Amino acid sequence: MRATSLAGAPWRRLLVIGDSIAEGIGDPVPGFPDRPWADQLAVVIDEAAPGLVYRNLGYRGLTSDQVLVRQVPAGMVFHPDLAVVSAGGNDILAPRFDADLTARRIDAIVGSLASVGALVVTGEPPAFCAGADLSQLGASREDGLRRIYAGFLAVADCPLPTIAAVNGAAVGAGMNLALACDVRLAGHRARFDTRFLDLGIHPGGGHTWMLRRIVGPQAAAAMVLFGERLDGEAAERVGLVWQCVPDEELLTTAVAMASRAAAAPRELVCRTAATLADVASIERHDDAVTRELRDQVWSMDQPEFAARLAELRSRISQS
Repeated sequence: MRATSLAGAPWRRLLVIGDSIAEGIGDPVPGFPDRPWADQLAVVIDEAAPGLVYRNLGYRGLTSDQVLVRQVPAGMVFHPDLAVVSAGGNDILAPRFDADLTARRIDAIVGSLASVGALVVTGEPPAFCAGADLSQLGASREDGLRRIYAGFLAVADCPLPTIAAVNGAAVGAGMNLALACDVRLAGHRARFDTRFLDLGIHPGGGHTWMLRRIVGPQAAAAMVLFGERLDGEAAERVGLVWQCVPDEELLTTAVAMASRAAAAPRELVCRTAATLADVASIERHDDAVTRELRDQVWSMDQPEFAARLAELRSRISQS
């Protein structure tokens, strides 16, 4: 990924926290420097916008509670304007996986980093998210399922723009995490597999609703009812992901895309994201104009609009 794709990036303080994927453990990729992906990302951002300060607290084997307790406080003292987080994968491997507790911890991590401009969600290789452990539902299955779904619903409810960088298998309820994001990018190793019927269980978490709205009724039926599994390239063809890129470029591409949202005033971006959600239920053009008008008038009263308009006029006068 060339540094030109990040030209004008607004970030000056990059924080990476989490487990082994954050630390950058992995095999060397032919044709690329033998250094962790986050270090490579920092180099590319610094080439595009010199002066980047970079800190990586990632450490192999950490669970979400360890990331929250050990890394988030130190990370927030660093005052990042861009943060990349990998957490939760090791929780599933624990002898007594508590889905409710893990969801609350991930909520706390995301909430602590809410001052950043955009959120990139990725997973622990070889899976993006391998689904739910249904053995830990507790006495009430309905309450237990709602606890499992709380993690990705926190991402869906995030007011910031969200990008899923799908770097492996997204299976069953784990696929919901990708569907909950505003935009999905996939590496060539990505696999999208609903798998609910194969397990003899009905889809949940709003899976059918999200998938049908994204890809349409036919592709949703092919995946949910007929068990079609999609790799990254097939997911791009049906519109499930915005773009499929080489695996080694996935996170850099996701961060470059996130930078364009983060470069805009934060409140304006959040209001625009809310408008995109609201207009989904609006049927008449006139009603959409009215919905947008309120926030458009608000934006014109903001100092950022006046400053950017003055900058544009200055550039035009000098051309």
